[in-house]
Amino acid sequence: GDPAAASAAPSASGPAPSGAAGAGAPVVLGGAALQPQLDGFLARHEGELVAFRRDLHMHPELGYSEHRTTRKIVDRLRAAGLKPQVLPRGTGLFCDIGPADGGTVALRADIDALPLQDEKEDAPYRSTVPGVAHACGHDVHTTMLLGAGLFLAQQAEAGLLPGRVRLLFQPAEEVPGGALDVMAAGGLVGVDRAFALHCDPRIEVGQLGLRTGPITAACDKVYVKVTGPGGHTARPHLTADLVYALAKIVTELPSALSRRVDPRSSLSLVWGRVSAGSVANAIPDDGIAEGTVRCLDDQAWHAAPDMMKALLQSVASAYDVEASLEYVRGVPPTVNEATSVQMFRDAAAQVMDEEGVVPTPQSLGGEDFGWYLEAVPGALARLGVRAPGSPAEYDLHRGDFDVDERCVAVGVRVLSATALTALWEGGRPGGGEPIEGAALT
Repeated sequence: GDPAAASAAPSASGPAPSGAAGAGAPVVLGGAALQPQLDGFLARHEGELVAFRRDLHMHPELGYSEHRTTRKIVDRLRAAGLKPQVLPRGTGLFCDIGPADGGTVALRADIDALPLQDEKEDAPYRSTVPGVAHACGHDVHTTMLLGAGLFLAQQAEAGLLPGRVRLLFQPAEEVPGGALDVMAAGGLVGVDRAFALHCDPRIEVGQLGLRTGPITAACDKVYVKVTGPGGHTARPHLTADLVYALAKIVTELPSALSRRVDPRSSLSLVWGRVSAGSVANAIPDDGIAEGTVRCLDDQAWHAAPDMMKALLQSVASAYDVEASLEYVRGVPPTVNEATSVQMFRDAAAQVMDEEGVVPTPQSLGGEDFGWYLEAVPGALARLGVRAPGSPAEYDLHRGDFDVDERCVAVGVRVLSATALTALWEGGRPGGGEPIEGAALT
């Protein structure tokens, strides 16, 4: 960090960088002009951060194997005078910045990669690890949080941080389960709110997608096994017609589940694999169906296993077969709290263009940040990473996924301003104007 630069509060000069707020009086936060300080910090560190992101992209690591990634983050934080704590399993870490006598805000990034081949033939920072790639932007999330942490450490050194910020560099989001490890290690102890950014290749760089309420879905896996005596297809009446019974289970369970919960919960059971038998003229003695359950409502998510088990037994008994259910919990829905979304909005208004905040749709994809939001209020926002005007249609979890690297600076601005806003505003009710003299003014 550079405490002297923070206390000097350098004035902005020249054109505002990408993602900066428009011209006008400087934003005053706790007596400090935030925008010029961010400008000065990024003028010194943006190149370093982009290089850090590229290094992570070239050396991706899967969940619970992020040893090099963890070491790189720890080394950089220690170089800034901070004291990161590595999680008990050896990957992932958290790090506190600022005084402990105010509120505490957590900022989270996930650090793991995906088991995909990097298909970017011409990128100089293409993955050097066969079959592993940062195809979901976690390298960008990690770098943005590191940058925000270094800036906030600079603020703390200058006495400009009114509370504590906890950086959560979480392992194994894709597994999933890393969020539970962070929580088990005390990562949320004393935390008042938690915030995270996730790359979105559908949104242009310089924009932030916000949504109140559910933004991502719960995602569980289900395994159904059906057994019966088997027999000849010429005499189905003398046995249990297992294939027919399995077909009824596969078709009736999704529709029955949808009638047992509020339609607004968007509870969805979709099968991905069905298998039974090996020849045309023999009724098999067992069969399986595997699928996923996705849901946007926390209450419906908690009720889903028992509902599904009861419905499964009802259908199976009608056809005289035995059915067992293995229900594997994934992640809960990520439900954004209104006040926290407003804090994102207040912060973005100060460090982005007026058109920067855009609505974002719900996704039925899973995100284990939902575990944090079951424990503390907070919000997940989507950060635009698409080059303006680009005809390319990148998506997450694809081998050709890449970002416009100007998003790194935008993310540092948004995370830093959001942490400061949350600390200054405290428990202000959502939907109102910032409090004069206490928040961004």
